[in-house]
Formats: sequence, C-alpha cells, structure tokens
Amino acid sequence: MAVWDDVVGQERVTAQLSAAARDADAYVTAEAAGKGTAPLSGSSMTHAWLFTGPPGSGRSTAARAFAAALQCVSPDRALGGAPGCGFCEGCHTSLIGTHADVEVIRTDLLSIGVKETREQVRRAQMSPAGGRWQVIVLEDADRLTEGAGNVLLKAVEEPAPRTVWLLCAPSTEDVLPTIRSRCRHLALRTPPVDAVADLLMRRDGIEPEMASYAARATQGHIGRARRLATDDRARKRRAAVLRMPQRVADVGGALKAAQELIDAAAEDAKEVSEELDERETEELKAALGAEGKSRMPRGTAGVMKDLQDKQKRRATRTQRDSLDLALTDLTGFYRDVLARQLGSGVALSNEEAAAAVAELASHSRPEQTLRRIEAVLACREALERNVAPLLAVEAMAMTLRAG
Repeated sequence: MAVWDDVVGQERVTAQLSAAARDADAYVTAEAAGKGTAPLSGSSMTHAWLFTGPPGSGRSTAARAFAAALQCVSPDRALGGAPGCGFCEGCHTSLIGTHADVEVIRTDLLSIGVKETREQVRRAQMSPAGGRWQVIVLEDADRLTEGAGNVLLKAVEEPAPRTVWLLCAPSTEDVLPTIRSRCRHLALRTPPVDAVADLLMRRDGIEPEMASYAARATQGHIGRARRLATDDRARKRRAAVLRMPQRVADVGGALKAAQELIDAAAEDAKEVSEELDERETEELKAALGAEGKSRMPRGTAGVMKDLQDKQKRRATRTQRDSLDLALTDLTGFYRDVLARQLGSGVALSNEEAAAAVAELASHSRPEQTLRRIEAVLACREALERNVAPLLAVEAMAMTLRAG
C-alpha cells in the first residue's frame, strides 16, 4: 500500500507531491553522502506548502501522506522507486503518528493562539532527530489568530534547512496573505462519490450498499461519510434533520424545530466530549499525584482549572461543528428540491427523503427554494460570527416556513 492510497480523487495533487518527495529524497541523500546539496529553489520541493479544499476533500490526509513520503527509507528508492512505499519504518510511523520528526497539530478549540504557535516554531528550528526531514503539519491553519499567524510567518520566511511546514485550510482566503504568498499552493477538490464509496469498502470494510449510501448522502465528504456509515446515532440524527422542512409549517412548529436542532447538537457534543474529558482529567490527576477521589495536592487547582476551561472551549467548538453538520445536511435537502423543480435529472443525495423532496418541490417554486437555501447559508455565517445559536437557528426556521 503506497502512502497515497487514501488520498482519494486527487491525481494531480499526488503527482505533484510525489515529484516533490523524489527531489526531497535526492537532496537529503546527496547531503548524507557528502556530495553537497543543490538549493531546493527551482525543484519540485519547497519548505512550505498550503493545502486547500472544501471540507471532506482530504487536505490533512494529503499532508500526512506527503509527510510520510518525505520520511520514506525504503531501499527501493535507490533503484528508482518513488518515496512513499507505505511499508517502511519511516512511512509506517509517520502514518500512525509515532514518528519523532513528524508533528501533526490539530485543535478542537475555536482558535490556535500565540503560545501554541511559538512552541511549534521552536520545534521547527531543530534538526531532525532521526528522520530525513522535520515535518510540521498544521491541520487548522485557518484557526490561527492574527498574532499566531505573525509568529508563524517568521518561521515560514526563514525555515531551518530540513524543516517543512504543511498548512491546511479551506481556502487561501483563510490564511494571512503574507503566509500564503510564501507557500506553494495545492488546491484539492471534492472527491467523486464512487471513489469515496470505494475507499470506505477498501479501508474500513463497509458493506457496498452502506458505503454507497454514505458517500452519496455526504456528497463525497470522506470524514462524514465514514461516520455516517459506522455510527447508527449519526444516521438517526441526520434523519431527524431531514424531517425539519416538513415541521416548519407554522410559527410554533418552526420554533420547536429550531430548539430541537440546538438540543440535538448539544447532545451530540456531549457524547463526543464526555469520554475524552474524563480520560484527560484522570490522566492529569495521576500526573499531579492525586490518588482515587482524594483531594488534589496543594498548588494544583490552577492546572485543573486550565484543563476545565480548555474542555469547555472544546465543547463549544464541538457543538458548533455538530450544528454546522446538520445545516449542511439541510442545504443538501433543499438542493435536491431545487434539482427536482428544475428537472435537472441528477441523482438525489437524499434518496431516503425522496417523498418529502417530491412533495415540497411540487408545492413551492424554485425561487422559494433558493431563498430557503440562502437562509441556511446565512445561519451558518451567523454562527461563524458567534451569534447565539438558538437565535440564528430560529431566524432560519422562520424563513424556511415563509419561503
């Protein structure tokens, strides 16, 4: 299995990264042999990359695959084989997250601050501990605060000789212009539905019918498709969201549906957070010397409070992400309605709601459907601006009712 096998539907990107890995390998091999090194400028390799693409396109998957290819130590390379075999120690440890010279930074919080960024910049100045490159994958570059972005800029401008930054963001507009101008940009696309279904069957052992349903329902979003295929609760929550358009016929129904959507997102976030919070708390208590349910050692209250504050911020982010996922499903429902009204003949992404789609399509006009889609998108934008979730969803529900 090559490291690129899970990078679905991105043939152009994988070709570019594979070429860069070859040049990077030649650079390090020449240096190790004492033959000197040519500058990387002008080659396929560079010290800073920006991976962009819509949610579910596999930005971080591509970045991690590239990190593994950079650490590849397969003997086949000497015989002309491309780095990234997927089997050698360098590839394997990079992919499972245990390689000493590959740091993957992700966050469940609303933002990445200056303190965390400075820690990674300090790490970036060190030489590889044992691998071929020091690789830092920043999965949520769009969540850098302005101050954190300015801290990162210096490291991207003047990188250590064998340090590589791999930044991931939804679009170039989500990254400071000064940073993106110093990165080589790779734009990923939403992978084809059939390719995502094939990945679910091949990698996760999902039955073909379920894999096809999940890939179609999520319109090629790899992460969401896997969750939908493997989590019965996720399928039930999605079914409840798709019933919302039929429940907003009057003011009372609209407000009730809005509250239930908020409650479902909160419950989803609670399920995701509780187990992780408990494990983190117990691990910290053990590290601080607490035994069982005994009182914490003196002077550790501040440390526990910092953890609790972090967990609270993470729960807020998780709830927002869960709500955004529901709104994405709702957008897909109205897109199916619009396709039916316009007679486009495209396959429905929500075949399980085909009857509801047909009913709404026959009792409304395309311009009404467009206004409803705009209302859902406006709700998502309001949530990004930190508008109170219930207020934003109620406003959307009232527009869905009026059409």
